[in-house]
Amino acid sequence: MNKEKITIPDNGKQRNYSPLIWGLSILAVIIILGTNYIPRSTTGTIAGMDLTVLPLLNAILNGLAFLLLIGALVAIKKKNIKVHRRFIYAAFSATFLFLISYLTYHAMAGSTSYGDDGILKYIYYFVLITHIILSTALLPLSLFTLAKGLNMQVAKHRKIARWTMPIWLYVSATGVIVYLLISPYY
Repeated sequence: MNKEKITIPDNGKQRNYSPLIWGLSILAVIIILGTNYIPRSTTGTIAGMDLTVLPLLNAILNGLAFLLLIGALVAIKKKNIKVHRRFIYAAFSATFLFLISYLTYHAMAGSTSYGDDGILKYIYYFVLITHIILSTALLPLSLFTLAKGLNMQVAKHRKIARWTMPIWLYVSATGVIVYLLISPYY
């Protein structure tokens, strides 16, 4: 089994990622909120491109991130840090691609309303609201967790990862659930 030994960087310097993390987090929230004020297409197409495929792509990327996070969790439980890192980098990549696709869709096509009544409507809104709140918290939380890992602050990394992993798994899984519940109304 290919296991990587944890070592502190030779120069002993810890990089302070906090200003970058907070700056990116605030910028992301501003951009996401700002998409509500951009004029949008009412036809679902921009320059001949069908935008209705993007919500499906978003769900696929969320599902992929979920699976990659499970892989990262299994790898770290087996103490295989090298594989854990690869899964985490891949999960960050899938999540980043999701964010780009999400912003593209919502900047151009806007939001879709849930079109049904009954118990599913309440389930949908509960899942959606918890997904939104936790995804907002997840951005800085995941970046701080990554920063602690990159700085080889193992104890701090583990402590924060105990919160980050379940939240990230929930956000990824509920992203797929939200898509499945709203997809009939696109």
